[in-house]
Amino acid sequence: MVVKRVAVIGAGAAGLSAARHLVADPDHFACTVFEQTGNVGGTWVYTDRVGKDEFGLPVHSSMYKSLRTNLPKEIMGFPDYPIPEQERSYLPAKDILQFLNDYADHFRVRERVRFYHHVLSVAPKAGGGWAVRTRDLRTEQDQEEEFDAVMVCNGHYSKPFTPALPGVDSFLGATLHSHDYRTPDSFKGKNVVVIGAGPSGMDLCLEVALGGAASVVLSHHWPEPINTRFPDNVRQAADVARVMERSVEFADGTTAPADVLFYCTGYLYSFPFLSDECRVRVVDNHVQPLYKHLVHVDHPTLALVGLPFYVCANSLFDLQARVFVRTLKGEVVLPSREEMLADTEREMERRRAMGMKNRQAHMMGPLQGDYYSELAALGNLDSLPAVLTKLHNESSQRFLEDLVNYREDIYKIIDQDNYIKAN
Repeated sequence: MVVKRVAVIGAGAAGLSAARHLVADPDHFACTVFEQTGNVGGTWVYTDRVGKDEFGLPVHSSMYKSLRTNLPKEIMGFPDYPIPEQERSYLPAKDILQFLNDYADHFRVRERVRFYHHVLSVAPKAGGGWAVRTRDLRTEQDQEEEFDAVMVCNGHYSKPFTPALPGVDSFLGATLHSHDYRTPDSFKGKNVVVIGAGPSGMDLCLEVALGGAASVVLSHHWPEPINTRFPDNVRQAADVARVMERSVEFADGTTAPADVLFYCTGYLYSFPFLSDECRVRVVDNHVQPLYKHLVHVDHPTLALVGLPFYVCANSLFDLQARVFVRTLKGEVVLPSREEMLADTEREMERRRAMGMKNRQAHMMGPLQGDYYSELAALGNLDSLPAVLTKLHNESSQRFLEDLVNYREDIYKIIDQDNYIKAN
């Protein structure tokens, strides 16, 4: 039996999950995980550093010091490795990081990780397989190795998206993207304009408001004001129309003083190590050409794990990994190239009909249950329990209804379909 060599890029939750299923089958796979930092855990690893790390590379993590999960732990575990029982549902980041470390040790993944190894390039070889070139950051030695398959698990919360705002060059205050936010100390007494009302924008608006900001304006393009409970020093406004030296004008005609522009405007998918020959395109944050948001249509031994967002992430990573591993073993036969492209286009047409844009191509939310079912059907696997999607939707709604207090909710999963709120 030929053992296939598989490279996993990144030792965050997605990479650990990918490696876990490769390590479990040594008769078929030899797994190497490349991690450019000295830790497993990816974006869950907190560091005070911003900008560049000790090797001059961009700091990967976007973790801020006080973060608590915005989803309950009951839907944040892996299918075969749940987060241990404890009283509260919404946990501090350090608990999730410890959980991922425990997972890596339990499934003997850590011993397969090459820490401080930066992936320089991934390129398809003419006769099949992949050439992966890496640098040991400690010795500055480069090495090229050949693999039969590659699983890209580098996350999508590390390359900030900062929109170009009219007049921003004239602004005399400070600007910051949430990627570089760590604590609210520098916001005390300041007039802050938070740009963007996704999960980070909402969460950090609350944190800086409670952390001593003089005023906080949450600027967003929701058609109606967000109906949640904000602190008294927070108000909402439309999109930024123009930035001036010390103030901001919004699309609704109102203005506000501004000492800080706080961009909570999301991130861009980025794969700088994939060579042009890989033919991976990112157009308006839509990664192409992928089948089921996972398998490269033209290079089916290349998988990009973990692209979908607004999902039950760790369970999704696990399901994606299991499906891809089955394709590598020949237990699942992918459709033809034409069928895979047609399937992808049908899904995009469905999304357009729902009013979604290209940059929402990998957004799941209310579509996540369908995606889990389709992926499981492809892999001839059981789908994820419906209770995960139900509780995810409940938590997301509570986030919108009561931003200040929703993390005090406590949940308990009863069975595959049902949960209860325990307080």
